[in-house]
Amino acid sequence: MPTAIAVTNADLVLPPTDQQTPTAALLQAPDAQALEMAIGDMHVLLEQHGYVVAVYPSGISPAHERRLYSVRSVLESDRIALVKVDLPPLGVAVLVRQLRQLSICDFSPGVVASAARLLTHYIHAGALLHSVTRFDRVPVDLKTHAKSWVPGSQFAVVAGPEPQLVKIGPKSDPPAGPEFGTHLMTAKGQSQSEWVKETLAPAWQVQAIHESALPSQSPAWWGTGKLVEFAAYLPDLSVLYQLVASVRRETCHWCRMELIGDRCGFCSSPLPATENRMHSAGVLSHEALAPPHS
Repeated sequence: MPTAIAVTNADLVLPPTDQQTPTAALLQAPDAQALEMAIGDMHVLLEQHGYVVAVYPSGISPAHERRLYSVRSVLESDRIALVKVDLPPLGVAVLVRQLRQLSICDFSPGVVASAARLLTHYIHAGALLHSVTRFDRVPVDLKTHAKSWVPGSQFAVVAGPEPQLVKIGPKSDPPAGPEFGTHLMTAKGQSQSEWVKETLAPAWQVQAIHESALPSQSPAWWGTGKLVEFAAYLPDLSVLYQLVASVRRETCHWCRMELIGDRCGFCSSPLPATENRMHSAGVLSHEALAPPHS
């Protein structure tokens, strides 16, 4: 059985890309499920899959995060990876689907878990916002805050991999995007703007646009419900496979799990500096990532 991928919110589970892509298990919040039931559900997952990679956004409640660690502690299991991701909710959902795709490949659970940190560098996640007055994820200066009070103002914000904030206007350029072929996932909140589809998508040369429901945590993450969230990502499993396979694999000196990168996905132990040989950005060939010629 493939490594189980688990999430903390049902709307982080995007529809599968094909019939082979498995779904993800739901690890409910403390106010929705008793601890005993949560322990039982995790035990079943471990019995069925052997290993569980639980992916959760940095914005979940402290109580929910404590629940994850409590379940792992009670089960005394070193087969549960808790992977905290600092991406906007739609970006997390895209990452989760990529991990679901990789879970059926011939990668070990340790590689799947540590691949999450690698893949976040290839997800360009952001949003079109009608106000940044309550937005604190990307530094916003006082001048930009003042502009957000002007009726009709719109801002394009990219949270990662590099933070960007651009006030949208007739003479303004869209934020810098990926230099490789991607698909674009969009999710509308209380906004009727078509800027993401009509301006950003062509500027980023995306190969396809997909729509999804707005994750329930998005308004809180972005500080407003009047938004259009978006995430550009690598859609092709063969490219994802090449990306992960191209990184040197190591063995964690603490828990002995296989890993890529500089930190174990299961025990979070850092790889000793002398052993950290992870390739930096650009592990894929330019041809593999380049958008098709028009």
